[in-house]
Amino acid sequence: MSYLFTSESVSEGHPDKIADQISDALIDHFLAYDVDSKVACETLVTTGQVVLAGEVKSKAYLDVQQIARDTINKIGYTKGAYQFDGNSCGVLSAIHEQSQDINQGVDRASKEEQGAGDQGMMFGYATNETENFMPLALEISHRLLKELAALRRENKEITYLRPDAKAQVTLQYSDDNQPERIDAIVVSTQHDDFDQDEVMLAKIKEDIINILIPRVKASFNNEIQALFGNDIKYHINPTGKFVIGGPHGDAGLTGRKIIVDTYGGKGAHGGGAFSGKDPSKVDRSAAYATRHIAKNLVAAGLADEILVQVSYAIGVVEPMGIFVNTYGTSKVDLTDGQIAEIVASLFDMRPIAIERRLKLRNPIYSETAAYGHMGRTPEVKTVVFESPYEGKKELEVETFTWEKLDYVDKVKEAFKLS
Repeated sequence: MSYLFTSESVSEGHPDKIADQISDALIDHFLAYDVDSKVACETLVTTGQVVLAGEVKSKAYLDVQQIARDTINKIGYTKGAYQFDGNSCGVLSAIHEQSQDINQGVDRASKEEQGAGDQGMMFGYATNETENFMPLALEISHRLLKELAALRRENKEITYLRPDAKAQVTLQYSDDNQPERIDAIVVSTQHDDFDQDEVMLAKIKEDIINILIPRVKASFNNEIQALFGNDIKYHINPTGKFVIGGPHGDAGLTGRKIIVDTYGGKGAHGGGAFSGKDPSKVDRSAAYATRHIAKNLVAAGLADEILVQVSYAIGVVEPMGIFVNTYGTSKVDLTDGQIAEIVASLFDMRPIAIERRLKLRNPIYSETAAYGHMGRTPEVKTVVFESPYEGKKELEVETFTWEKLDYVDKVKEAFKLS
């Protein structure tokens, strides 16, 4: 019997995502001016107010308040009517120096002996149901909100949009776990005030179905486009009016959208957030590394779907262990335990090795803080940072390195895949 599975995403203007983007903008600035920075920054946003808290060990001195304001303005909170805008909101910094008790377990005389920045377990997941090896319901949800943000910035076809939004997609799967159709799409978008609520609701629903959905559909291949049938149940702003939104509608905190950030409920999650953490924190770096492993394994044809777990003890160099689950889709005559042993020999999972392999000491994190950390496209680009204290810095970086398929040949050789 077929079954339903649902994933959701939130826009860059969602309060929690504003907090994530501010925290990651701080990470990028610290790393740009001091590659060895140790940072764990949390952000709270609410009506007219931003609070920055956390621990930093860095040679760089930055205007963290201005970085927060610039990030808010870039998202689109630039009007007083939103009750939260980058130019007028208060910004309180309670950032202080990192605890030496924690740092002594990470920094060592030799970088090769760098310990994990915390204990815990991290998961990576990949499936071949999309071209970027991501779960389809989450991928559609992300694309709905990316296109909605594009329409907001274009301000031509739809002219009333505000930054806060959420999307949710429910797929129907067959018994053999293949997506058959889109069952339901939910979109809630913040908007300008209208004179008449009923007219407003009808207009928003019409525009989402007739403008947004076709743009999203066209971004997929023919196989996925065929899932967009005429029987989709649409719930557009189902509670009605959505004028009050963003941090004025709900407080936002760093790290509250970890399922949106990863796999939309597919696979598993170790519980640790990513944003605001430098790569010595394995919550972030090892989650990227396990995604890199899972994606390359699936791309090599080892299995249709794979979950990879790694775990650490704080201050300990080597991981506690690596676990692999192929969900019964493995194409090789090996147990999942045997597969895990070969994976451990292929991928060095020491914290310093992950940092180097994935080039994680670069300022590449602001882009990860909205629309998912996984399933994105790697890109080499030039980034520019300016600071009244540290001057101007221009760097060439490679983003989303954990999405590269650079281990496929090694995986095929190790597992004797054709």
